[in-house]
Amino acid sequence: MTEARITHIGGPTTLIEAAGWRLLTDPTFDPPGRRYSFGWGTSSRKTTGPAVDPAELPPLDAVLLTHDHHADNLDAAGRALLPTAGTVLTTPSGARRLGGNARGLAPWTTWRLQTPGRPTIEVTATPARHGPPLSRPLVGDVTGFALRWEGQRHGALWISGDTVLYAGVREVAHRLDVGTVLLHLGGVRFPLTGPVRYTMTAPRAVDLCNLLRPHTVLPVHYEGWSHFHEGREAIETELAKAPVGVRTQFHWLPVGSAQELAV
Repeated sequence: MTEARITHIGGPTTLIEAAGWRLLTDPTFDPPGRRYSFGWGTSSRKTTGPAVDPAELPPLDAVLLTHDHHADNLDAAGRALLPTAGTVLTTPSGARRLGGNARGLAPWTTWRLQTPGRPTIEVTATPARHGPPLSRPLVGDVTGFALRWEGQRHGALWISGDTVLYAGVREVAHRLDVGTVLLHLGGVRFPLTGPVRYTMTAPRAVDLCNLLRPHTVLPVHYEGWSHFHEGREAIETELAKAPVGVRTQFHWLPVGSAQELAV
């Protein structure tokens, strides 16, 4: 059985230690209090700081960056970390903006993390849409990542990215055997755009899990920012109405503490 250590640092940011590799997702390390613009009159205030200081991180083999243009997924302190990682994998448009060690992956293309003495990790970009239909020109490109390596027991480790449930995400359930999900939730919305949601809500997360049937679901991206409108309590209320099989898939990572998980 393969095990991984996953540390939820806050928001979407996690440290994944698996198969001898150290991977960081969506680095956000700024202190709380600042308000950030997301464009088109939208903004959000960071309400909680990271549970791990950047100086406490181990050397990073790669950063998995779902998108570079929103501060709740890449803030100033997180951006300063990028040159220290071996590789930054992100969207093609993000890689063009970042330059340096950033590499862009179009949906369903694969990058291999390879080095002598460690299993190769295949990182496949998966579709994501950060809002309703036709919103991509406004909100920009986003990606998810599916990680596969030899010895996994339950299937791929999938990072959903900031996305709503739509045909591209449903395609993940048809094309991949997913064992563990780092699921970006939060039901993001803004006063300017009313009830429109820009990330997955708890009811849609239940629908997705009915399709995926993963072994483990790890919610992230639901706390720490004022534009997150579904926190843990709201998610748990929805889960209480879900089938038992879905409820038992969900596990809450304690923020700041490494957790050993069978993957």
